[in-house]
Amino acid sequence: MSGWSARRFWTTATAVPVEAGFTVHLDARPVRTPLKAPLVLPTRALAEAVAAEWQAQEGRVDPEAMPFTRTANSAIDKVSPRPAEVAAMLAAYGATDLLCYRAEGPLELVARQAEAWDPLLDWAAQALGAPLLVTTGVMHVNQPPESLAILHRRVSELDPFQLSAFHDLVALSGSLVLGLAVTEGRLAAREAWTLSRIDEDWQISLWGEDAEAAEVAARKQAAFLQADRFFGLCG
Repeated sequence: MSGWSARRFWTTATAVPVEAGFTVHLDARPVRTPLKAPLVLPTRALAEAVAAEWQAQEGRVDPEAMPFTRTANSAIDKVSPRPAEVAAMLAAYGATDLLCYRAEGPLELVARQAEAWDPLLDWAAQALGAPLLVTTGVMHVNQPPESLAILHRRVSELDPFQLSAFHDLVALSGSLVLGLAVTEGRLAAREAWTLSRIDEDWQISLWGEDAEAAEVAARKQAAFLQADRFFGLCG
């Protein structure tokens, strides 16, 4: 991106108001995305979070340590040119939502899933007007078309910055309902993540935890919580 260097060259990164929102200056030089678009952000809070990431860089710049910047770049370069396509892709998770596919056994796991997930499906039916059907095993269940249409409209209301964060909330959890529950204030992100991990945690309770799998899960959880923070800074 313009303003990018393998090593830090600037003294101060600051959030700066511009005509369409806010951007970040490295000294007097505006940051641009990897596709050379101006990095224009919707809120000062988000611009300040991005600026803080740049300010925290020492020596060589580490993009992996800049999740707000990466998500903002994605919103501008990847989502803004095709928001309807991204919204449709995310809304499609409703057709195979994690919360709708239940274990056939053992009874304790079945009960655990029902206790955790049924209230969220009730919320989707009552608050969103989008009831979804539950099945057992892996056999596909056709969800009501009117419910899927309602969920699609809900996702389509999000702007490109919100969609970029929402993508991680849905893709990492495997659940459109959980993603919406977080963004609409029904659940805290950490609780939603725990609910998405019921099957995995059940297996861990039986067989113990693999160190490599635990590391992957921790990275995914961090990305999930980061997406929630990014979404909150967009409005």
